[in-house]
Amino acid sequence: MSGGVDSSVTAALLKQDGYQVIGATMQIWPSNDLAEEALKFGGCCGFEAVSEAKSVAHRIGIPHYVMNFRNEFAQKVITNFCREYSLGRTPNPCIRCNEHIKFDSLLNRAKELDADFIATGHYARIEHDEVNDRYILKKGVDRGKDQSYVLYMLSQNQLKHALMPLGVFTKEKVRQIARELGLSVADKAESQEICFIPDGNYSTFLKEYMPEVAKPGPILDREGNTLGEHGGILFYTIGQRKSLGISAEEPIYVIAIDRGRNAIIVGSKEDVYGDELIAADINWIAKQSPKQPLELKAKIRYRHREADAVITSISSREVHVKFKQPQMAVTPGQAIVFYDKDTVVGGGTIEQTL
Repeated sequence: MSGGVDSSVTAALLKQDGYQVIGATMQIWPSNDLAEEALKFGGCCGFEAVSEAKSVAHRIGIPHYVMNFRNEFAQKVITNFCREYSLGRTPNPCIRCNEHIKFDSLLNRAKELDADFIATGHYARIEHDEVNDRYILKKGVDRGKDQSYVLYMLSQNQLKHALMPLGVFTKEKVRQIARELGLSVADKAESQEICFIPDGNYSTFLKEYMPEVAKPGPILDREGNTLGEHGGILFYTIGQRKSLGISAEEPIYVIAIDRGRNAIIVGSKEDVYGDELIAADINWIAKQSPKQPLELKAKIRYRHREADAVITSISSREVHVKFKQPQMAVTPGQAIVFYDKDTVVGGGTIEQTL
């Protein structure tokens, strides 16, 4: 329970449906102290979230616990986030948190308590394919809130033990249910930032967390000419236009990050587009690893529009993706998710562009 309207309504609906519900908020801030360090965290993780979750749990009549996952979160989410940036990649920490904390550590803790499921407020649907005996992940009915993209990594076992009752509702309907139930969080604003960087200032956080890798280097054009100097490759991402510190007649963008040379490569907007990539750590949900190329829709960022693509397996955990139309800012470190209409076929991590 994050202290927001989605997880609160999830708990209330399941209680109404006859489930024995336990409310749990994950402690991921770096200390046992619920004071100063906890206040630095925002979104679904902060001190205010715990208070709101406890209040909602009391209102709907369920027990509430704070469960300590701070070591796992620091090692598997924050450290990974910083390491990926230091390698010139752009990670998605919410996906990492879902994979290693919510649907791994929390699920294991739930099983220790003899719980049958963990339930979340994600806008996605889980169905069971009786013919193939597989659990299927589908988009949420509210396309504007669909969160299937950040859940592509779920295994069959995790899907089997997960409940997502909000997948059949719109966000406004969820708020309406919360008002009807008298929940204080009915009109609470949504958090838009990463919980461990509540002010959204990635550069400051990365510089404080690992100052040793913030090494200046050259900003180069495609021909290798030096145009300026950057303050560290971890402060840049593919497609970035602002804060380059270079004056030019035409807008320029980051088109590549060369860790070997500690260099930022820039070019025109046209140079940002690409139509081929290699993705690794592939997780197939709707089917086993396909032996033949698949024509599907592919999405390279959470807010990116799906595009037609041909996905060809290189191995059970690696694929080649060829888009029919070039896509802007294909970024190593980000997730790519494959869809067949509203069904998540699978997904993985972008390793390189071609």
